[in-house]
Amino acid sequence: MSYPKLIENLLDQLVKLPGVGRRSAERMVYWFLNHTKEESEEFAAAIIRLKEGLRFCRQCHHLSEGEICAVCQDDRRDKSTLCVVEDPKDVIAIEKTGAYKGRYHVLLGTISPAEGRGPDDLKIAELMTRIKSEAIHEVVIATDADNEGEMTSLYLIKQLKPLGVRVSRIGFGLPVGSSVEYSDMSTLSMSLNSRREVLE
Repeated sequence: MSYPKLIENLLDQLVKLPGVGRRSAERMVYWFLNHTKEESEEFAAAIIRLKEGLRFCRQCHHLSEGEICAVCQDDRRDKSTLCVVEDPKDVIAIEKTGAYKGRYHVLLGTISPAEGRGPDDLKIAELMTRIKSEAIHEVVIATDADNEGEMTSLYLIKQLKPLGVRVSRIGFGLPVGSSVEYSDMSTLSMSLNSRREVLE
């Protein structure tokens, strides 16, 4: 026996979420059915507020509720060091370690020829502008250790070296093919603290 159409419609939407299969979606539907209309409305309103209220920081492209994110506004951060990451979720992962005190630059993706994504599709030009105008002394490349992350890293190294900045790459403790976002805090902290300078 199939569900009523209203439930099937919601199930179809829920299974679009990452990591949510049919069984998980069914449990969520029953949660909504067993709670008040007001709670469901607040849930829906939170999603709408998220979409309407969040934006990318004008400076580093991390998620922010204002023009400039909290990290960029923090005067206690080391302004001479930039950590380059793929996505905003990588900033959160690194911040949880407490091992890094500089600022960030979020590329909003990686170079991926297979998906038709090149350097011009990322925030690389903005990174170069920041390095030239903000007295950056070190750029820490913290892209993932998978093929796309390594390809992006190699491209960045070629672009950065002529600018005369120190370029380093996290790596120790991160297995090949792994993601910054899903690395445990101790491994990620070790990777940051033992970053190696890229000489070529």
